[in-house]
Parts: sequence; structure tokens; C-alpha cells
Amino acid sequence: MKKYHVYGIGAALVDTEIQVQDSELTEMGVEKGLMTLVDEARQQELLDKLEGHLVHSRQASGGSGCNSVVAAAYFGAKGYYSCKVAADSHGDFFLNDIRDAGVDSGFDAERDGGITGKCLVLISPDAERSMNTHLGVSAELSIKELNEAALADSAYYYMEGYLVTSDSGRAAAIRGRQVAEQNGVKTALSFSDPGMVEFFRDGLSDMLGDGVDLLFCNEAEALQWAGSESLDDAVSAIKQVAKQFAITLGAKGALVFDGEQLHSIAPCKVNAVDTNGAGDMFAGAFLYAISHGHSAEAAGKLASRAAAEVVSDYGPRLPGPKHVELRQEVLGQ
Repeated sequence: MKKYHVYGIGAALVDTEIQVQDSELTEMGVEKGLMTLVDEARQQELLDKLEGHLVHSRQASGGSGCNSVVAAAYFGAKGYYSCKVAADSHGDFFLNDIRDAGVDSGFDAERDGGITGKCLVLISPDAERSMNTHLGVSAELSIKELNEAALADSAYYYMEGYLVTSDSGRAAAIRGRQVAEQNGVKTALSFSDPGMVEFFRDGLSDMLGDGVDLLFCNEAEALQWAGSESLDDAVSAIKQVAKQFAITLGAKGALVFDGEQLHSIAPCKVNAVDTNGAGDMFAGAFLYAISHGHSAEAAGKLASRAAAEVVSDYGPRLPGPKHVELRQEVLGQ
């Protein structure tokens, strides 16, 4: 039996979430609904303009892959996360936060100077999130941060699509996929953001290699990948690069392909106030279920239910006990 259910690799960020109006996004020149990489000066400029706004969520460890591995851990998976943080207070906070969630990492590794990455998440009235991310030392994530022994002793290897923007991060993700394939570890990738598919398609293809066992994306990313407005075309295109996949459809639910059959996952009706972290939660819940012997359809039902809970409140996470409640409700255990 493998030591870890999920081994993830991705950015290490400390999140701050602020509610804004659409007019303010326009005034600040922020692209709505996308993740935009910014430098430290630009991030500080945005914070200065937003001074006095209500911060709806506590400071939390973040990054798409981190959120997914933490969610899987709260559901009951044993997780490991490869990332890079600086020798600063935010780095201390990040590592302590994922340790408290039960996720292992290179806690004792020597850390470099610089600053730990931070993400400013702006939530508009329609619940859409617009992220402005300064990666800090996370941009320097490399093969050095891989723990190949832990990866080889895992059931699933999960790559965050945002790593495609960094040459060293992309190389680390690819090396990790190769280690996984050599050791019988199933591989998984999230497209992460429509912008990653639109502007970094070749890099994502490199990360996919000859194809992965499991792929996560939303409808916009799927259509972008297929270069089509047809969801049927998107399904066909994704079948070429993944043995199984899940396409989230927002309020319309999700499509899950188990390798043989396409399942339509019914939506869970909620009042969405904040979509930040919905896709991350979906992936984390799905990875928990699929790595614990549940079918892809059952994993999709848990993932859809958990993502619905996330969007019904502010912040990308659920309280720890809520995961157990959802697990018992949907999976009966």
C-alpha cells in the first residue's frame, strides 16, 4: 500500500481576499475572472487602492494545487505537497498551515531569502474571482523541490496547471510525471485557468506528455483546448490526452468520464457568493474519492457537492469537520 494518496506540486501562496465592485476592477485595470501575474509593486498598488475594504476570509495558505491537496487531506487522504517558500514570516505561516491540515512537505529543508508568494483575490458581486498573484520565490520552484521517494510512494501525482508559466516549475512538473510513470503512480493535471490554455498550450502539452490518467478543467478551459464552442468537441479533444477527466460546468454541474462512460453530475443548487477555490475543491474531493476506491461517478458527486459548499461562502476552504460531514452524506462513510 502506498504511503500517500495524493502527491501535489504547485505554487505556495498566502491568500488575501477582498470584496470589490465591477467598476473598481475596471478602474484598477484588473482583468475579471482571470489569474494575472503581477510584480510586488503592482500588488501593493492594488492593496493601497483597496485600503479600508472588508477582508472576508482569514489569511490562509493558498495556491491551486495546495488547496486541492489540503482538501483531499481533510476528507481523509494522506497528502504531500512540493512547493517553494522563503525564509520569512509568510513562509512560516504557509508551512504551519498545511502541516496543521495533515499535509507533509519539505518542512526541514533549508529555505532561501526573498519573499513568499502572495495572491490578492478580488471577489465581485456575481461571485467571480479575479486573482492578482505575485509568485515571489514560488516562481523559482524547480526539480530540487521534488521528493522523488515520496512521489514514488504515492497513488496519484497531481500537477497544477499554473506551473506552465515558469520554466523551472514546468520542468519540475514534467520530471515528477516521469517519476510517477516509472513507479506506477497515476498522473493528474488541472488546466487551472483559461489563460493557461490560451497562452501556454505548448507548455501544457509538454506537461501532459503522452497523456495523463486524470484531467480536471472547467467548461471555458475545455472549449479553449478544443478550439471550439461545442462541448462535444471538447470532450473528444480531452479524450485524446486523458484516460479519465472531469469538466466542471458551474451551475450546470459537471461531466465525468471514467474511461468508458461519460456521466452527467447534477448541480447542487446554492447561492454562490465567491467562486474562489471551487475548482480546487472539486479536484481535491475527487482525488480523495478516486484514491479510496470509489468510482469516478461517485467521486464526481462528492466533488460537485463540496465545490457547491465552497462557493456558498467566502474563502477557498471549508472548515475541517465539514469535509467529514459531506463525505458521510455523499459516500456513506
